[in-house]
Amino acid sequence: MNILQVIPYFSPKMGGDVNVVYNLSKGLKKMGHNVTISTTDFEFDEEYAKSINEQGVNVIPFKCLMNLGFFLYSPSFKKWLKDNIQTFDIIHLHTFRAYQNNIVHQYAKKYDVPYILQAHGSVLPFFSKIAYKKIFDLVWGKRILRYSSRMIAVSNKEVIQYKKMGMEHEKIIVIPNGIEVLSENEKKQEKGYFRKKYGISGDFLILYLGRIHQIKGIDFLIRAFKELSDKISNVHLVIIGPDDGYYDNMIEIIKKNKLEDRITLIGFLDGNEKYAAYYDSDVFVYPSQYEIFGISPFEALQFDNPVIVSDGCGCGEFVKAANCGKVVRYNDIDDLVENIKLLINNHKKSACFIENGKKFIADNLTWEKIAKKVELVYEDCIHNG
Repeated sequence: MNILQVIPYFSPKMGGDVNVVYNLSKGLKKMGHNVTISTTDFEFDEEYAKSINEQGVNVIPFKCLMNLGFFLYSPSFKKWLKDNIQTFDIIHLHTFRAYQNNIVHQYAKKYDVPYILQAHGSVLPFFSKIAYKKIFDLVWGKRILRYSSRMIAVSNKEVIQYKKMGMEHEKIIVIPNGIEVLSENEKKQEKGYFRKKYGISGDFLILYLGRIHQIKGIDFLIRAFKELSDKISNVHLVIIGPDDGYYDNMIEIIKKNKLEDRITLIGFLDGNEKYAAYYDSDVFVYPSQYEIFGISPFEALQFDNPVIVSDGCGCGEFVKAANCGKVVRYNDIDDLVENIKLLINNHKKSACFIENGKKFIADNLTWEKIAKKVELVYEDCIHNG
């Protein structure tokens, strides 16, 4: 198959949707398909693109002439797509409210090329820019959804969102996000390196890794950590991730709770630096208010790090089903504190969760398995519409 992946931006700092495009494209290429990624030059990471280019995936960044709240206007993409769309068997749209998706809808309909939509949790018009989102939906969004051959949801939480937008259940396929499974050699890190580099003290290190955004529940985590640190003196919290509009608010909450000496803030980390953080941590907490999936907890499990996720996370349904961690009620400070204490003190329980998590990853979340599931969706769309 000739496959076109469409995403408005292409940098690992932009979030999990970019990671999905990168690894899915790599997996499909290994299976023998021709894969092209179209994007814009907004926040474009040349080294990141080069690394997948070297594996045979073509990445084309079109000039972004205007950024209207991440509606990235790139008119050169329109001309290119008109000239090239008939060379593709299937188009995979990532995110929902994008200029690129509207252009794909127009030409896919004209030239009868099927496309699927993977909204990555963005399909409902809520949280911010609600008026803009409703206008987009009225003018373009409903048509983009209606004409798509299939929609990929990463959890049952996202299935509900598509259905709220009026989509038929039969067109929605649940495929979770994949994870890069590391070899034992790749997972091997120098014990204590991360703590030493960032001057982290305390016997127990609690870790959050993700974007610094209001939706991520960081305020909930900090307030729970305040209560925990009042009960256990030798704990330290590390928050890792790029600012996504909530950094100043986070600083205020830390200062209000007088936790400056017990919380370490680190920006975006990737590769071995990220792995070192997992390796030196004792408990990983993902406290999101709303998340359709969340891959970081499964990354943490690979490094023998027991995990706690909130019931606002779509991955919570998988954590619960696999019995590989604890799921707490969002914003229930006592629930979170008690479960952190449980995982710190009960090594046997933590080890059982970790073992179950690794098995679940191997059986369900490798990119090889995810790419095969997506390939079957593509084939169904091409042959059955």
